[in-house]
Amino acid sequence: MNRASLEKRPDEVATMFDDVAPKYDVVNDVLSMGQTRRWRKVVVEAVDVRPGQRVLDLAAGTGTSSEPYADAGIDVVACDFSLGMLKVGKRRRPDIDFIAGDATNLPFADNTFDATTISFGLRNVNEPKKALAEMLRVTKPGGKLVIAEFSQPVVPLWRTMYTEYLMRALPAIAVKVSSNPDAYVYLAESIRAWPDQDHLAAWLQEAGWDNVTYRNLSGGIVAVHRAHKPPVGNGSAASIAAHTGPVAKLRRNIPRITR
Repeated sequence: MNRASLEKRPDEVATMFDDVAPKYDVVNDVLSMGQTRRWRKVVVEAVDVRPGQRVLDLAAGTGTSSEPYADAGIDVVACDFSLGMLKVGKRRRPDIDFIAGDATNLPFADNTFDATTISFGLRNVNEPKKALAEMLRVTKPGGKLVIAEFSQPVVPLWRTMYTEYLMRALPAIAVKVSSNPDAYVYLAESIRAWPDQDHLAAWLQEAGWDNVTYRNLSGGIVAVHRAHKPPVGNGSAASIAAHTGPVAKLRRNIPRITR
């Protein structure tokens, strides 16, 4: 299955997420066997911002991924294209700034955020490369990008077992715990069709991001990619992207989270 066969109109995807919004976080915990919380902790550590800085949290949904920043006194904007998700999040956390927005046409000025992050949402964007360019635009020079996304397990046997889980067990579990099981069939298929770690890293370089690295989590089920926007005066983004060299497969310089 290729990515083109999974494409939906933005309004169709938004409606799908609106439908699952009330139980979205609970269902994710069940389907990931509790790993979602650990993965999100790794992302927060990788973003590594301080009070006084601004963070854009894209595909924030109900704001679960935004809460650690708000709790630490950091100015975070939770942005998503699903109004249903945003409404659920705003009711739970009225102190967080929830803004509706399209990742391929962000409603923010250039050089606004010290860091931009997106967790488990990039693969649901119809034009992910355009979204990466938009993230570059709204991030300050020298600022960082952190992406957590489902990826490809690095051990063949584990990859086979994981694919079987995605296509067989996950939909069956979703029938029991979700109000819209078909949405999770789509999500499972989108995970299977998503490019691997190195391909996403190459997209980041092509978009103009610098110092691209990634770390595998849970054997490659998830990969956390990090990159920086070139500082002012370092030449054009395209020039820098062309000279970044091989992507580093980061294992050590994103802090490891202990339970």
